[in-house]
Amino acid sequence: MAVLQAADPDEPRRIDEVAEAADLKPETATRAAFELEDDGLLSVTEETVEHYTLTDEGTQYVFESLPEQDLYEAAVDAGADEEPVGMGQVIGASGLEGPAVDIALSNYARKGYGTIDSGEITADPDAETGSDAEMHALEAVADDRLEEADADALSQLERRGLLEVREETVRSVQLTDEGAAALAAGVEATETVDQLTAELLTSGEWEDVEFTEYNVEADAEDVSHGREHILRQTANRVKDTLVGMGFQEMEGPHVDAQFWINDCLFMPQDHPARTHWDQFALGRPDEIKELPEDLVERVRSAHREGVGPDGEGYHSPWEGDVARGLDLRGHTTSLSMRYLSGEEIGELEPPQRFFSVEKVYRNDTLDPTHLLEFFQIEGWVMAEDLSVRDLMGTFTEFYEQFGITDLEFKPHYNPYTEPSFELFGTHPETGEVVEVGNSGIFREEVLTPLGVECDVMAWGLSLERLLMLMYGFEDIRDVHGTLCDLELLRTTEVLH
Repeated sequence: MAVLQAADPDEPRRIDEVAEAADLKPETATRAAFELEDDGLLSVTEETVEHYTLTDEGTQYVFESLPEQDLYEAAVDAGADEEPVGMGQVIGASGLEGPAVDIALSNYARKGYGTIDSGEITADPDAETGSDAEMHALEAVADDRLEEADADALSQLERRGLLEVREETVRSVQLTDEGAAALAAGVEATETVDQLTAELLTSGEWEDVEFTEYNVEADAEDVSHGREHILRQTANRVKDTLVGMGFQEMEGPHVDAQFWINDCLFMPQDHPARTHWDQFALGRPDEIKELPEDLVERVRSAHREGVGPDGEGYHSPWEGDVARGLDLRGHTTSLSMRYLSGEEIGELEPPQRFFSVEKVYRNDTLDPTHLLEFFQIEGWVMAEDLSVRDLMGTFTEFYEQFGITDLEFKPHYNPYTEPSFELFGTHPETGEVVEVGNSGIFREEVLTPLGVECDVMAWGLSLERLLMLMYGFEDIRDVHGTLCDLELLRTTEVLH
């Protein structure tokens, strides 16, 4: 009855307006509207409405300008409207840096601002940056003047990641002639029951009440609830992938002795990465009570004298008290040392494959790609005659499972692996090359004290950066920590 009274016979009214006028929840009013439509008293219409919101990058351009506009202005100032000018000169004068350069170059020729060829740039003297349809569309969205925006420009801005589009189904109701007549005749509202309760059953009242008909097309109430975090979803998918590749999972302590975290990795005790500037030390307890004496002596010897006839070691101080000091682990390679030494599950015979996906802790500066704690994908393979080819092939197979096929490798130095290299992937939104991990083949100075007589290739990869490459997140704080985007966490699914 309340919905009928709130409806209008002359023009459609949105269901949310009807619900407010009838003092009902929108989902309750929607269900009643469908029932009244079945009775011929109301007509219900639907339309899809698009809502546009600017991303942070889009908002920045509204207050400044599009990168391609900046590039054009710099090109004209450099005389590129008369003859070709070196691109480096124009880019330097434009003030563009990093990803903004690639964005400007990719949109410059598309918009007819000029040409880019063989390291030179020209500017069309008739081009008008002030009439840029995409810039006008950005400003229109920002000022809530969507009707003034060009549809093609809006689509292009969405592809560029400058706009986010959300579709909403809007239902409206209008009183039919039959509904108006029934309302005028004083139609009576019948109270219905929408739940069969224990009280109705025990009292027998269920036989006399009229139950509400359910309409599966009606909107249900949107209830926000807890769910598995996207990082945990991704970690579980990584685990499934590595198990499918024949790996077993490692487990171990988050707080460990520096002996396992650093000394076993042939990291000298005076290495700067072992200070409180890079690691988190514990105050109480400040050291572990016991370490395997024979292994400690072999590791100490490797540091002091080296390994093999050509080994020299570091000839730097090595103290047992330092080795027993307790830290939050800065990498999960401490687990690898425990397993390879045989201390965790007993002596291992090759071939073996192990991994872990666990948290590590580092005293880094917070920024879009660094946190004080993050997940590391640790892994190693023990076998005879391993090479860098085997390592690169393993990464290629692993990352292909996540749709990443553009890996790049760069030689690198580690105290514990030789050869070593870092891995990089291309960010799908910014085009920036992002480091995703570090790897190599363990040195003799690492393996010999552990009692390992064959090759071991190993790696430490970032779970968060894998997530960034998979879904285009530009700031890891959007998914982790106190600044995370709760709506993003509610709606993003990790697909297998």
